[in-house]
Amino acid sequence: MNFCSDCGAPVALAVPQGDHLPRHVCTACNAIHYSNPKMVVGCVPEWEGRILLCRRAIEPRLGYWTMPAGFMENGETARQGAARETLEESGARVEVGELVTIISVPDISQVHLLFRARMLDAHHETTAESSEVRLFDEAGIPWDDLAFRTVRQTLHHYVEDRRRGVTGLHVIDLGPH
Repeated sequence: MNFCSDCGAPVALAVPQGDHLPRHVCTACNAIHYSNPKMVVGCVPEWEGRILLCRRAIEPRLGYWTMPAGFMENGETARQGAARETLEESGARVEVGELVTIISVPDISQVHLLFRARMLDAHHETTAESSEVRLFDEAGIPWDDLAFRTVRQTLHHYVEDRRRGVTGLHVIDLGPH
């Protein structure tokens, strides 16, 4: 950040009084501008026991499989964001349920909130963000071609919980690769 979004003056990195971390502080109006982690929301959509996954048509990790997820928008709840991302990436309409995982990824300043979801019908389709969208049974999940560690962790817990007949919440802190 170079300029204050309040008044347009230059900002400088400084530790504000009473704080413990450097922040962007306006040199004119003294506004403090915080930089906080981005929220990623998504879900594991299920239809008749199968899991909907999307092959990424965009970077990062072009061509790898993921569950539908993306950055939460201002003015929406986490569940609304997960449903929106699912529709945008797969064309599927879902009823978003409980959380599967909360995953902190501090090295890229993200927190992922990934939910269970029930597809409202079998419809799914390719989109600008997904070159292929498919339903997988457990044995067919492309474990070696998953896009992100958060996807692997969430699917692992989802599948294990389903096998055990439980719906646990898994809180995970991922370190650097």
